[in-house]
Amino acid sequence: MPEKQFRFIIEGGKATAGPPIGSSLGPLGLNVLMVVEKINEVTAEFMGMRVPVEVTVNTDTKEFSVKVGTPSVAALIVKEAAVGKGSGNPGKEYVGNISMDSAIKITKIKMPDLRAKTLKAALKQVVGTCVSMGIKVDGKDPKQVIKDIDSGLYDSMLGG
Repeated sequence: MPEKQFRFIIEGGKATAGPPIGSSLGPLGLNVLMVVEKINEVTAEFMGMRVPVEVTVNTDTKEFSVKVGTPSVAALIVKEAAVGKGSGNPGKEYVGNISMDSAIKITKIKMPDLRAKTLKAALKQVVGTCVSMGIKVDGKDPKQVIKDIDSGLYDSMLGG
């Protein structure tokens, strides 16, 4: 049962049979349109965001499975802040704002992927991403929010 794995980064719900999917899977004799339909079905909830997708193909039986990863922290922040992209001049220019509740929601979604032992440490990573994107948290500079997290200001929201 030889299996091959392929990884793609695609926009949620908008995979096509063209490159890179078609050119990778076509030579295996797979029905690429069936794979694309399955990818679009399982990524529909991430519409407008780039998500990692892993396709595992059994080269003998032509059966396949599709596994969807989670979008990047930056992509989730952009969605929550409802901005097109991060600031071109972070630290000086802010392009958006997310609530602490949104930051915690993103942290809980990404927790399995982050190398953090606690929710508090993971939250600091997410807020740190806000620093580099020029996104405020609760209307405050994210660097100040990290200090507030360290001082325990948000412990009640984290269940700690």
